[in-house]
Amino acid sequence: MSKESIETRDRYPHFLSIQTRWSDNDIYGHVNSVTYYSYFDTVVNCFLIDQGGLDIQTGGVIGVAVETMCKFNKPLAYPEVLEAGLRVGKLGHSSVRYEIGIFQEGAAAAAAMGHFVHVFVDRATGRPAPIPDAIRSALERIKV
Repeated sequence: MSKESIETRDRYPHFLSIQTRWSDNDIYGHVNSVTYYSYFDTVVNCFLIDQGGLDIQTGGVIGVAVETMCKFNKPLAYPEVLEAGLRVGKLGHSSVRYEIGIFQEGAAAAAAMGHFVHVFVDRATGRPAPIPDAIRSALERIKV
């Protein structure tokens, strides 16, 4: 478990509560490492849909993950309600770096933290496309 520069709750402008599931735990009795990426994906996409109007079914521009990273500070386990903190660390023309902290409910220090990079692409061609205005506006509100 990493202890170097643990993120704190006050550094994230947006939060989403996520209920852990029975299937999140591994044989060792804690949330499996790969499951954290599901939490990352959940907080990012809920934000994009709810705040930026992302149309995951028919929108002409979609976000494609090109990079992810996670550091673990404290084990989590089912049954817990987690809080995923979200901020934007870098906002480009067609890409965005989300920074995420996963917290036990009410905890000040992150149990896990990482990042997730999306490149927005034209759904039909797969070529990079500008971030749509409504999504960009939402992302700017949580940019640090």
